[in-house]
Amino acid sequence: MTATAENVRSALEVDKVESHLHPEGSLNVDDHTAPTGREEIWRFTPLKRLRGLASDATYASSGTTVATFNTPDGVRVETVSGDDAKALRGISDLVPNTLFGARILAEVPDTLLVDVPANAEVTEPIIVDVTGSDASSTEGAHVALRFGAHSSAVVVLRHTGSASLAQVVEVNVGDGAHASVVSLQDWADDAVHLSHHEAVVGRDASYKHAAISFGGDVVRMDSNVHYAGPGGAAEMLGLYFADAGQHIEHRLFVDHDAPNTKSNAVYKGALQGEGAHTVWIGNVLIRKVAEGIETFEENRNLVLTDGCQADSVPNLEIETGEIAGAGHASATGRFDDNQLFYLRSRGIEENEARRLVVHGFFNELVSRINVPEIEERLLETVEAELSKNVLKAF
Repeated sequence: MTATAENVRSALEVDKVESHLHPEGSLNVDDHTAPTGREEIWRFTPLKRLRGLASDATYASSGTTVATFNTPDGVRVETVSGDDAKALRGISDLVPNTLFGARILAEVPDTLLVDVPANAEVTEPIIVDVTGSDASSTEGAHVALRFGAHSSAVVVLRHTGSASLAQVVEVNVGDGAHASVVSLQDWADDAVHLSHHEAVVGRDASYKHAAISFGGDVVRMDSNVHYAGPGGAAEMLGLYFADAGQHIEHRLFVDHDAPNTKSNAVYKGALQGEGAHTVWIGNVLIRKVAEGIETFEENRNLVLTDGCQADSVPNLEIETGEIAGAGHASATGRFDDNQLFYLRSRGIEENEARRLVVHGFFNELVSRINVPEIEERLLETVEAELSKNVLKAF
């Protein structure tokens, strides 16, 4: 850690903020209790459908398989255990504020490590496939993604199959590095996935995180970021599509705990079918030490049929007025009638017009993810989701 970063940390210890957006955490499992649903951070989540993952589920031997689609030269991708695994716990400075997060750090014996060395420029995405085969078996997993100083790389975590998985992903982005992490949740319909992603971004480093959720019965992902020094930038992207009965929840927390840092969050979702429910919580904390920062967060939801519910809650907590800019936007609605009218007036049949509007809604965000190897797959998945319900005029 640089001297400047150490000074920032010291200032934080003196001027500590107890944020209502992010309850105080602990590494001690005994300090945590099982959630009841009355807590602010759990009030939207259907706890009974999580199969105990948030509380006392047994973490069985892994029912998922992990395979690396590719391992570029110089990059280390392997599962480690024992002291090697313990040494990777906390590489993101994570202090869990949930029972399942504390349990994973304390109880799961292995860690999946992706290690990009300093100064490496990895031109092809590092794709790791996590494939489940048994949703009746609950399990926990720890993943450590480490990007050395001044390195550049993209890591894709691709989740498929049937599983009941509680997961902690820690990301350490070294000074001057350019790191991208894509987490694709393309589970089978019976899967449950509860995950926490925590990233620390070094001085003058950039971090892009993309959360993409389509499949699963219940998917909840917490995506957090904070800074180890000034000049760091984080781009938080999200794309999700919920069908009948699905619950998809994305929560992000950006902790501006260093000066002259930046963050930008854009999440887009679509819903269709009876009981489809999406939740987006965008929390940004600007501490007193974080002068000169810029932040903006945006969430857009497109409701395709009746019987859906989209909850969208942006929050800003600002402890200093010496900032370059801060803002948020949230909107949930049906199709843009003007867009439909324009397409219909060009002779395009109504269902096709609606399909084009949905693709247009997502395309800009897909291009910002900027991973050609999965872009085509994402657009195919959107098309498959649309085919499940014939879009009718409202």
